[in-house]
Amino acid sequence: MTGAATATRIAFYAPMKSPRHPVPSGDREMARNLMAIIAAVPQAVVEIDLATELKIFDKHGDAALQARLRAKATQEVSRLIQEMPRLDLWVTYHNYYKAPDLIGPQVARARGIPYVQIESTRALRRLKGPWAGFAQSAHDAADAADLIFYLTANDLITLERERYHDQQLELLPPFLPMDQLPAASSLSGPMLSVGMMRPGDKLASYQIIADSLRGLDGDWRLQIVGDGPARADVAALMAPFGHRVTFLGELSRADLAQVYAEASLFFWPGVNEAFGMVYLEAQSHGLPVVAQDRPGMRDILAPGVYPDVAQGAGALRHRLQTLLHSQQLRLDLGTQARKMIAKTHLAPAASRRFGAATARLLKEPR
Repeated sequence: MTGAATATRIAFYAPMKSPRHPVPSGDREMARNLMAIIAAVPQAVVEIDLATELKIFDKHGDAALQARLRAKATQEVSRLIQEMPRLDLWVTYHNYYKAPDLIGPQVARARGIPYVQIESTRALRRLKGPWAGFAQSAHDAADAADLIFYLTANDLITLERERYHDQQLELLPPFLPMDQLPAASSLSGPMLSVGMMRPGDKLASYQIIADSLRGLDGDWRLQIVGDGPARADVAALMAPFGHRVTFLGELSRADLAQVYAEASLFFWPGVNEAFGMVYLEAQSHGLPVVAQDRPGMRDILAPGVYPDVAQGAGALRHRLQTLLHSQQLRLDLGTQARKMIAKTHLAPAASRRFGAATARLLKEPR
C-alpha cells in the first residue's frame, strides 16, 4: 500500500450481487468479507468504498436483457468517472460470463489506476451461444486486469492458460471472517453434515452420505444442518436410519458454532464443490473431515485420507469407521487442521496477502 500517512482509496464492485443486497447468499457474504480484509490491510490506511450497486447479471442468456444492462453500465461509467473522488485502485469481485464487469475496466483506465479482480473465471466455451456477448465482455475485463487473485489451484488452470501478457496471478486462499480460531470441539458428539437441501449436486452429496451409512458399525449418530426445496428427498434418504439421524434445520451462525463444538467429525462428500466454506468452519473447530478427493477442495483440506470418487461410498464408510473407532486419531487430525486454518485461512492472513500483492502493483509507474 502507499503507507500509513496517506490513505489508499479503493473502489470495490461486485457485478453479480451487491454486498448490501438484502437476500442472504454466499456471494454477498464473500463480498462483504473481502471488503473487510481489504480495509484491514496491515501497516496501511485504507479507505474502501462500494463504487456502485448496479447489478449486471443474466441468468438465462437473454440478449435483450444484456443490451439493457450494457446501456445502464455505460451511464454508470460516465457518472463514476465524473463524480468519484480520488482513487488509487479498483477491485472487482467475481467477474464471469453471466456477470461480467462492464464498469471497472473503463473507470480504472480513465482514472489511470490499477485494476484488480478477485475470483475471475475464464470461459471460452461460452463465447458461442446465448451468453456470447457477456462472455466476451468477461474475457475482456479479465484481460484488462493488472492482477487477478484466484482462490484455488483449480481456478488457476484457465487463468494461466489465458493470461494476458505479463498479468499477475496471485493466490488468495479462501478464508474465514475471523481473527482467531474458535473453541476446539470436544469430538464427543454425533457426526455432522452441513449442506443446503436442493436438487443437483447437494442432493447428490446427500445420496452418497446415505449410501455410506449403510452397514456402518457401532452406535453412531449423525446430525444434519440445512434446509431447502429437497428437504423431503433428503429425509427419505435418511429414513432407513431412524433415530440415528437428526435434522437440525437451518441454524444461525452462533447455533451452528455450538454444533461444531461438539461434533465428532465432519462428513460431506463435496460433489462439485468449488471449495466449500463449511470445510473451513469445521476444521477451525478441530473436526476431522471425511470427504472425497475432489479438485475444488484439495486447497482447503488438511493433509489426510480422502478417498477417490471412483471408490464410491464403500471407501467413505471405511474412513468413517476408522475415525469413529479412534478418538485419538480424530484429535490428531483435528489439531493439524486447526494449525492449517490459523496459518492460511483466517482474515489476517488474507489481508496480508492482498496487501503485499497490491502494494507491488501500486508502486509500478502507470
